[in-house]
Parts: sequence; structure tokens; C-alpha cells
Amino acid sequence: MSTPTNIPGDRSLLRHKPLALFLVSRLCSSLAFQMVGVAVGWQIYALTGSAWYLGLVGLAQFLPMFLLTIPAGHVADRHNRRTIARVCQIAEGIAAAALAAGSYGGWLGKESLLCIVFAVGAMRAFEGPTMQALVPGLVPARLISSAVTWSASAFQSASILGPALGGFLYAAGPGTVYTSAAVLFLLGGAVIGTAGTEEAPRKREPATLRSVFAGISFIWSRPQILGAISLDLFAVLLGGATALLPIYARDILMTGPWGLGLLRSAPSTGALAMTFYFARRPLRRRVGRLMFGAVSVFGLGTIIFAVSTSFVLSLVSLVVLGASDMISVVIRQSLVQIGTPNEMRGRVSAVNSMFIGTSNQLGEFESGVTAAWFGAMPAVLIGGLGTLLVVLVWMRLFPALLHADSLEGESRQ
Repeated sequence: MSTPTNIPGDRSLLRHKPLALFLVSRLCSSLAFQMVGVAVGWQIYALTGSAWYLGLVGLAQFLPMFLLTIPAGHVADRHNRRTIARVCQIAEGIAAAALAAGSYGGWLGKESLLCIVFAVGAMRAFEGPTMQALVPGLVPARLISSAVTWSASAFQSASILGPALGGFLYAAGPGTVYTSAAVLFLLGGAVIGTAGTEEAPRKREPATLRSVFAGISFIWSRPQILGAISLDLFAVLLGGATALLPIYARDILMTGPWGLGLLRSAPSTGALAMTFYFARRPLRRRVGRLMFGAVSVFGLGTIIFAVSTSFVLSLVSLVVLGASDMISVVIRQSLVQIGTPNEMRGRVSAVNSMFIGTSNQLGEFESGVTAAWFGAMPAVLIGGLGTLLVVLVWMRLFPALLHADSLEGESRQ
């Protein structure tokens, strides 16, 4: 899959009903997940007042993704991907409904909340690589890059609206947030089930360890891809301060749930703006140096956020952080997908999801632990400095990525 070269408004895409239904489903599911994230973070901090438990929320999401994402990719390459996505979203809706029932009934404690978050993480482990692998089959090859841009825009839009909406609805209680999320999850599951794409028959390899881990072997043999994925992994792992946003919102910036929602939306605002910029001005040259530069800006944005006591400056730093992160995301996703055959897209997407997706949750756990040890501000500052150190080390370890020049390439069907 090459870098997006068509603007999101490409009219030819509007004729592809499967893509439109996919985007509605992705928007609903992502919106619901972001709303749940805001409510869970605020609720567990209200219950415990502990940075440690905020970190445990990240760990509860990390463990199932780490354990299940690779097998999930193998499942996505052997079974109907629309069915897998539909089952996952319906199960997530049931989990959100359980959170709502527990909040309304007053029986939802920190332990039960973490258990339900773990269940949601397990479903996301299967949904993530499956949804990624679905995109190339929704439209003709010449429109794949535009479809990917639309998909990224839907996700970023949800990442902006979801936290803000979750923070706003939390004023009526966490049960309201969870009920709304449950409806959105179930709606997404119903819609993706009607996306009537014709999936090409795929050869079903025997379920051996070699076939399950084929995606890892595929990536390991390509230094540019391995460097891009691992750079993003460590940057997110060290620079991920989202777990500590409830502390910043309440104790440092002196705001409420609405402020937390805005803080969580800020990185996605920057990311969404960058997706529209790339749609009009696609990346063409010196992409390796640009990726290292973007991750450096990500680290600097994290440092500024760490020491800021101004709500406006904190928002701006998070917007810049999100925009720089989107640059590395576009480059990484393009490098991962170029030349990947359809029968391996599930497994390759699973490895990508495991590296990047789990690093978000593990990064939240790391932030929670270091905040419990040193305090929130030093923990975020250490993460930002660590990100800059990783950039310097990776420039030496992966010269092929540093000197990568172009993202042009054909996507294999």
C-alpha cells in the first residue's frame, strides 16, 4: 500500500458502499472505545486516588493484546473478516453495558472494572488487525490509498469527539457514558455485518507455529519495516502520558472531566489535521529522515507537556505531539503494507498492532508506575527525554530506515 495520493474527497470512493459501511462501523466502534477510556480513567481515579491503578488500567488492556494479537492475525487470514469484526464489536457493546449496569447499580469496584477492561482489550486484540486487513479489499487497487486516508480520518475524528463527548456525558454519571458507548458498539457491529464485500478465497495453511508467526518473520527480514515499527514502539512506550491525564486535569491544571476530555482529544486533533495535510500533499521524498524528525518533535512535545502548568499550553503541546505522531504513523503503515500479499495481511497487521497497540497500554502502565515512584510531572519528563535518546540510538541501529527516500510502491492483492 502506497502513501495516500488521493484527497479524501475523491468522488469515486462515494460509489463504494462497502467502504462507506466500514467507515461508519469504524467510527462508531472507535468513538465508543474513546468514550469508555475517558470514563474508566476518571472513575478509577475517583475510586482510588492512585496513579498505580491508572497504570493498571493500561496493563489490563496490554495483557490481552500482547497475548492474543498474533493468534488474532492468523484467525483473520483464515476466516471471514467481517464476521470477526462484527462479533468483536457486539462483545464490546455487552462489556460496556456491564460497566453501565455496575455504575448504576453501585456494585462496580476497581477489581470488577479492571476485569471488564481486560475483556474489552481481548476483543480489541482481534478487532484491530482484522479491520486493518479489511481495508484493501473494500475498493479497487487504485483507490486503496484514499481508502486508508478515509479510515485514518474516521479513527482520528472519533479520537477527537469521543473523549470530549465522554467527558461531557460524565457530568450525568459514568453510567450515561457507558450506556452511550454500548449503543455505539452494537450499532458498529450491525453495520459492519452488512458491508457486503466479496472476499477472495484464501488458502488456509495448517495452523502451525510457523504459519501463526509468519508475520514476524516477514517483518524481521525487512530492516526498514522493523526499524519503523520498533521506533514507534519505544517512542509511544516512553512518551505515552495519556494514563496520567486525569492527574494533570484534576491536580495540576485544576480542571474537571470536561478538561480531561479536551486533553485527551488534543493529540487526535493534531493527528487529524495532519491526515488532511497529507491527503493534499503526500509524502514523496526523504521519508526516513522525516520520520526521525517527527519522533523527535513527539519527544519535545512530551517534555513541554510535562512541565506545563497552563491549560492552553498543555493543549497546544498535545496537538503538536499528535501531529508529529501521525507523520510517523503514515510512514510506518505505508512501509508495512507495501508489497504485503492479501493472504498475509492479517498476520502482518497483527504484528504491527501488537508492537504499536500494546505499547500504548504498556506505556500507560509504565507512566503509572513511574508516577507512583517519582510523581506525575517527573514521570512524563523522563519519558520525553527517553524518546529523544531512542531516536539517536535508532539512527545508528537502522541506517536503512534513516536513508529511506520514497514510499512509492504497489500494493499486492
